[in-house]
Amino acid sequence: MSHAISKAANAPDEPTPKESTDVKALNRVALPPSVLAEKLAEGLPLNTYMGQADMSEFLDRALKARIARLTKGLSPAALAGAYLDWLAHLAISPGKQIDITEKAFQKWLRLSCYGTTCAATGGKGEPCIDPLPQDRRFRGEAWQKWPYNYIYQSFLLNQQWWHNITTGVRGVTKQHENVMEFASRQTLDMFSPTNFLATNPELQKRTLEEGGRNFLRGFQNWLEDLKRQQSGEPPAGAEAFRPGHELAVTPGKVVYRNHLIELIQYTPTTKTVRPEPVLIVPAWIMKYYILDLSPENSMVKFLVGQGYTVFMISWRNPGVEDRDLGMDDYRRMGVMDAISAVQGIVPDQKIHGVGYCLGGTLLSIAAATMARDGDDFLASLSFFASQIDFTEPGELQLFINESQLAFLEDMMWEQGYLDTTQMSGAFQMIGSADLIWSRILHNYLMGEAPVMFDLLAWNADGTRMPYRMHSEYLRSLYMNNDLTEGRFTVNGRPISVTDIRVPVFSVGTVKDHVAPWRSVYKMHLYLDTELTFVLTSKGHNAGIVSEPGHEGRSYQIATVRHDDHYVDPETWAEQTPKKDGSWWLDWVSWLGERSGAPVAPPAMGKALADAPGTYVFQK
Repeated sequence: MSHAISKAANAPDEPTPKESTDVKALNRVALPPSVLAEKLAEGLPLNTYMGQADMSEFLDRALKARIARLTKGLSPAALAGAYLDWLAHLAISPGKQIDITEKAFQKWLRLSCYGTTCAATGGKGEPCIDPLPQDRRFRGEAWQKWPYNYIYQSFLLNQQWWHNITTGVRGVTKQHENVMEFASRQTLDMFSPTNFLATNPELQKRTLEEGGRNFLRGFQNWLEDLKRQQSGEPPAGAEAFRPGHELAVTPGKVVYRNHLIELIQYTPTTKTVRPEPVLIVPAWIMKYYILDLSPENSMVKFLVGQGYTVFMISWRNPGVEDRDLGMDDYRRMGVMDAISAVQGIVPDQKIHGVGYCLGGTLLSIAAATMARDGDDFLASLSFFASQIDFTEPGELQLFINESQLAFLEDMMWEQGYLDTTQMSGAFQMIGSADLIWSRILHNYLMGEAPVMFDLLAWNADGTRMPYRMHSEYLRSLYMNNDLTEGRFTVNGRPISVTDIRVPVFSVGTVKDHVAPWRSVYKMHLYLDTELTFVLTSKGHNAGIVSEPGHEGRSYQIATVRHDDHYVDPETWAEQTPKKDGSWWLDWVSWLGERSGAPVAPPAMGKALADAPGTYVFQK
């Protein structure tokens, strides 16, 4: 074990990995504006440090970076390419044109019949189309009365027709088809009858009851949001949820720090603990304390109370000076340095590794590397909403192609990182009905005060992504799927997740736009080990923060061994019984079965600061 600790401690001195063509391209780009400004300040002529090719590339990148600021990082060229691909193929598809024309007539006929039925029955009639299960906009009783039932039925039929016209055009690439269907849906959401006073009966009722005061309050809410956005302040109410005060209050100490992480060791609360410590690797796109929110829903507090020695990585919020930090820096300075520190505090014990979202992907890379190199550090692995295969990553795939990545890279090249507001733009577009238009309706038109709670406050406390790391991550994993196809290299040699042999506990969430559960489920195809899979209710965050006693939570759970036959996700979901409550209890039981008999708690490491540390406060 001492040899293993030495190897982990010396991880930063490992040989430089053999770079892929894409990574080499990152090193050949023209000087970024910040470096160029420094050199200009030195009074040196441009031709001493920038050739003609560099100058040309600089101009190209600078222009695209400026455009990216206006478009929130979305590439106009990528959208135009999808549109032209769809339009060109539709233009030479007379059969499809006839089909959609016929569908338009059929929908008009259905709507006309519905309208005449409603007119004859005093405004009542059997709906000719039902909203999608996730569409909650028209569930209110007021929407079932004339003429608003006719208005929303017309909208839904129109929405369905645009789905027909943008999909099923022979010859259009699958991604371009998805982009067109997505873009038409976003455009239609703008014109939903819920967004306008003249067509929203619930808004009309509120306005009449309050004499229009709801609009005054809404205008005040809008001004407050605008002021906070311009000044970089968090949303209204977030000041009541502060790390170290209301949130992230589980007692502990920072016991290790490097340029990229702080490692927190939490104070034991039980007389005995399991000998194997738990190391949690959160995503670096978020502050770690989503797993240590309020005391009543803190996963960390829950684990400590169950008799585990818990360590948590808190990531640095990178700035422009960190633009050249790459994926391997995150592996070495993040996971491997944390493992080394944990082993120094709890010697001669294997570690239960836990990864959340991108942290789980990084942990899988580190675990596969350790397995390849014969390093037996881990007792088990738990992955929460984490993907290792990226061929079906949901609607995020809409933003992953060469045109979009090059555009995004140019934006990051200029500023050195991807900003939190630029990241949130894509997620808001994916769930625009809930994240954009619903907010406009309730906050600005209804005049309702925004409701702040711990998870929402945490969501507003994002982190940046270094230019190099994020580009490598998107290209190697999302675009090329290198990890599961044997092309991802560490120290010049490929790794394979099939080398992982420790037991795995994997959690997917039903309503996940970031890591769709069917994509998470693909671990069954690649891991040659015992795998316990959980499908839990709610979404990417709320499904993970699912403490015991939380009402309305349910999950399914099943275990497969390495010699069991593969079962597809739909069949798995149909045949696996549903359980009410929190999956945390099953997870703790699973950890307990793979842990030794309780022992006295280990001594705390040398304290550098009290939890939650200092990195969590970086803006």
